[in-house]
Amino acid sequence: MNHSRIGTLEAICLILSVIIIRTVLSLPKSILAITGSASIINLVYVGLIMLLLVYFIYRLFKKFPGMDIIDISEVLGGSVLKKIVGFIFIFYFIVSSSIFLRNFCECLRIVYYPSTSILFVILFFIIALCATNYLSFNASLKSNLIITPIALGSIIFLFVANFRHFSPQRIFPIFGNGIFETFVTGLGNISSFSGIVFLYFLPPLLKEPQKFKKVAITSVVLSVIYLIITVSIVLFIFPYFVQTDEVMPLYSAATYIEFGSFFQRLESVFLLIWMLVLACYLGIISKFVLLIFRKITNIKDFKPAILPVGLCILAVSLLPKNYATAKFYETDIYPYLMIGIVCIMSFLILLLASFRRKRKVGDSIE
Repeated sequence: MNHSRIGTLEAICLILSVIIIRTVLSLPKSILAITGSASIINLVYVGLIMLLLVYFIYRLFKKFPGMDIIDISEVLGGSVLKKIVGFIFIFYFIVSSSIFLRNFCECLRIVYYPSTSILFVILFFIIALCATNYLSFNASLKSNLIITPIALGSIIFLFVANFRHFSPQRIFPIFGNGIFETFVTGLGNISSFSGIVFLYFLPPLLKEPQKFKKVAITSVVLSVIYLIITVSIVLFIFPYFVQTDEVMPLYSAATYIEFGSFFQRLESVFLLIWMLVLACYLGIISKFVLLIFRKITNIKDFKPAILPVGLCILAVSLLPKNYATAKFYETDIYPYLMIGIVCIMSFLILLLASFRRKRKVGDSIE
């Protein structure tokens, strides 16, 4: 699988792309709904916990060189567990990408194409998804390597350009709704770091496996900084206790930017950049689905499965009856899905497999 090797920067951008898509949709607003004015403190606190988690993930993966979570599942429970875990991750990737696609397309339709059927807007991305999957794996990653830094730069620009509209006093009270909400209830904001799911598949794909730790730590640190910036934009411009525009808070913040009479309505540029990030993200997600499917079925060529995967994402994205239902899945269902599968199930598989291998080594010594 040399054609599928991922560079260090590509891996970091891969992890960040998921967070970018979620913050563009409604993640900052969801974080503020939980922890209010204490959101910045909460993100630092949750970020430290996530750093500890990814460090343990790195330490556990060191015991299984060249393996990903699917291989380690086979070590723990044989081919049966391998297939179960594989299909769980396929389900997770398809459902999560479908939710993000539907909500982004709903926002896009509301802003620019109010009379267009949501099906046609979604089909635009599905066609791009299928087309990129017929190219090499590195094609999607290279594109993402270019687009992700541009997207990060656009958010920094959004922060700086809106600085004059900020009301820093909105950071008070420091502990928001209370210490319990900030440090206990606020633990739910761990779901913001959904990009770490790729860490479970990166070890055998990295060009330089010895830099796995660097990828993990750097990704989390950059994610914390990025989340603080995006949450600060929404917090300092809009009162967190007021229902802001339902169509992407960051897009609403972009409408505030003005540089004289020649540079106005820059939100269209931001939206274009975010569309490109979503297209890259969908291409990479579907490619991982295909790689997992090939691993658990042992098929040699997954190209015949490209169209069915695209149709699955299309079908799931059309399941919600309306935008409100799709938004409910994103804000109320997906976080539990992420925590359950990525933070709990996957980590337990690593931990139990490590104990089992240690016991076998001990038995062999005896």
